[in-house]
Amino acid sequence: MRITIESTDQVIELVTDNGDGPAVPARIWEGKTESGIPVVCFVTRIAPVVEEPVPDAIANEFAASLQEQRPPTPAARRVFDLRMVL
Repeated sequence: MRITIESTDQVIELVTDNGDGPAVPARIWEGKTESGIPVVCFVTRIAPVVEEPVPDAIANEFAASLQEQRPPTPAARRVFDLRMVL
């Protein structure tokens, strides 16, 4: 499956089902599959996959792109209880 996702400005906390572990911050990303099915993703980490050390031009472009955010749609907010359980 292939998806295309876009960052939103909302960060939530994912918690374990019994609540005894640490909460993990996750940004809500929205998008769709190749066939157009809407999806919601909870992204906890993201990084470019390039040689080490990351060239400055790539690091700067990646960091700038991560700043492009929009509010999540109402539909994305309804998909899951925002007290998501890991």
